[in-house]
Amino acid sequence: MIKKISVIGAGRVGETTAQMLAIQKLASEIVLIDLDDQYAQGVALDIQQTSEVFKFDTVIKGSGDISAIKDSNIIIITAGLPRKPGMDRSDVLEANLKIIDGVMDGVIEHANDAFVIMVTNPVDALTYYACKKTNWDRSRIIGQAGVLDSLRMSSFIAMETGLSINDIKTLVLGGHGDTMVPLIRYTSIGGVPITQLLSKDVIEGIIQRTRDGGAEIINLKKNSSAYDAPAAAVTVMIESIVHNKKRLVPCISLLEGEYGQNGLAIGVPVVLGENGIERIIELEFNDEENALFSQSVSVTHDLALEVDKLISK
Repeated sequence: MIKKISVIGAGRVGETTAQMLAIQKLASEIVLIDLDDQYAQGVALDIQQTSEVFKFDTVIKGSGDISAIKDSNIIIITAGLPRKPGMDRSDVLEANLKIIDGVMDGVIEHANDAFVIMVTNPVDALTYYACKKTNWDRSRIIGQAGVLDSLRMSSFIAMETGLSINDIKTLVLGGHGDTMVPLIRYTSIGGVPITQLLSKDVIEGIIQRTRDGGAEIINLKKNSSAYDAPAAAVTVMIESIVHNKKRLVPCISLLEGEYGQNGLAIGVPVVLGENGIERIIELEFNDEENALFSQSVSVTHDLALEVDKLISK
């Protein structure tokens, strides 16, 4: 357990994340920050009142003052405008870039030694921006996407096969969007390659559903985006850092020569431990995988260029 985790954005993703972190007993104190001070306090109080059921002693606080993140070990950023039906993640870039700019000013001022987990969409572009704005070591700024996409893919495989999800291993890299790269060569059930258990057409359907995972939920809910699975994905990442588990998981990291890229934030396999991103794993792609990853790099690079244009205005 660490001393303090702050969640900036007390909406549904932020609230659910704080609840899961408390249940897992990952911090002595969790602070929820929101523009609406009373709302943040209400969310915190609601979570606090579950402590007897879930047997946690974590103190949950809510505030509208960004300075309440002072002395945080980890900052989770969920603040921003959510997508609506028919919107792509890039459609919220300009509005959310302005929000994240202000948030990062607060993080730099009040929690300059913290790790930052970026959740707000478009997460690749905003992770890139957070790295650029802070100029911190890249190990401390981590985008959440690949863990979520991999969880979704695992769920779809379990639903299709009827087999235990506990035995399913998936790996999804690239940008968090239509060009994400689910790696079938690294997908298995109990060590058996997925290609031995499902037909090519079924696998292609699972890949497409994974890419559309967020949009499918938005279209079904109509008035809300996903929040349970994103919160669970963040919890996986935080747990690996807090307990120094050194899990190999797909996260968004700023690349410094890996995969032939410099200054681009994109989903790659990383080792997460007490020092944040402790290592980036470079996989050897086959021709098909290389083509898909290159396409994802191109789209993600274009978003980064759009960020540069917007901040230069």
